[in-house]
Amino acid sequence: MATTPEQQSPTGFRANLAVKLGALGNARYRRYWLGSLASVGAIQIVTMAQGWLIVDKLGGSTVDIGVLGGATAVPTILVSLFGGVLADRVDRRKLIIAVSIASTALLMLLAILDATNTVMIWHVVAIASAQGLVMGFDGPVRSSYFPLLIERKHMSSAVVLGTVMWQFSRLVTPIIGGVLITYGGTQSVFFVGVLGWASMLLVMISLKVSSPAAEKSRNVVGDIVEGVRFILSRRDFVLLIGLTYSTHFFGMQYLQLMPFLAKRFEREADGFGIMLSALGLGALAGTFTVGKVRANPRVGYFMLGGTITFTVAVISFAFAPSFYVALLFLFLGGLANTIFFVVAMTTLQLRVPERMRGRVMGIYTITFSLIPLGGVMGGIVASVYDERVAVAVGAVILTTIFIFVGVTQPTIRNLNGSKLEEK
Repeated sequence: MATTPEQQSPTGFRANLAVKLGALGNARYRRYWLGSLASVGAIQIVTMAQGWLIVDKLGGSTVDIGVLGGATAVPTILVSLFGGVLADRVDRRKLIIAVSIASTALLMLLAILDATNTVMIWHVVAIASAQGLVMGFDGPVRSSYFPLLIERKHMSSAVVLGTVMWQFSRLVTPIIGGVLITYGGTQSVFFVGVLGWASMLLVMISLKVSSPAAEKSRNVVGDIVEGVRFILSRRDFVLLIGLTYSTHFFGMQYLQLMPFLAKRFEREADGFGIMLSALGLGALAGTFTVGKVRANPRVGYFMLGGTITFTVAVISFAFAPSFYVALLFLFLGGLANTIFFVVAMTTLQLRVPERMRGRVMGIYTITFSLIPLGGVMGGIVASVYDERVAVAVGAVILTTIFIFVGVTQPTIRNLNGSKLEEK
């Protein structure tokens, strides 16, 4: 087939490549995405190693894991509101640089304590708490920075790529983490985390894209109130953010309890890593699956059905008769749950005004802190019964919430994938 002069020219080739790659066709976004992949991988692998360090090396209990989750989550939740305001007021690029420096330093401290065998449970909790404070700025500023690097028509592509980044790291880093822990100890994982955040720092120094100047505002509290009022004035925002909160708090407790589930299946760190990777593989598959349905006029039904399927898979995983059956249900759960997250995030990003983006994303990204906070609830239930019952209780509650919303809220049920940008 003959090519046109435009396709033969370097400019035409780049234009065609950009169309095929979506947001990744933008060189600045591509560089940012790779740097984010390194830091997100650091977050994933360090979270895994912290739990394993407490359970295996330091002999901690389910309550200690719950405390670790609370110590991580509470500071992040408290700071996220202010982080969103800051993301709307200051240069977002400089804020990401500051977050990267702080994260690098904290992980270096934990790595040294672990390598010198002076680490104690309270050290892990304290450093996780400090990291939680830092993450309170990271979530809002990342979610509000990447739209500056792309054209609006590539928003859906960028959201999907962001999800791919998280899911790919969930697939790869647990395997790497399991091997590193087995042969080099948890301290080796923390040193790798240092490299991940240092990579993000170098990328942000190289990028020269800054956020637009903020308009003068009353005060921090006034800005937070304005952001909350905006969300409360929009039923779609309230429901999507509320459902996301519920999913992370009730549905993700199995992540915090997974070291104990791995022990139940008589597996060590490598088995723990394989379990997390099966989940990541499913989520990665779900990311490509949602690409087929996100423009469907009945995407709201796909979204609700995906989460309900996820809860069934999580319960089945907790009570699986064998390790390999558990891996199958983890894969299915990761795939099904991704549909909700991609559709919800895309809808919010397309509908939020630019001047409110930092604050709204600050409130939205609190959701990720609800995973370890939900682990507090899961740890308490597990200490009374066992970790399987804790996972099942959270999943049943989440199923009830989604069924209720699906039946009573046509705003969510009738979401049209071809008209997500409509307010």
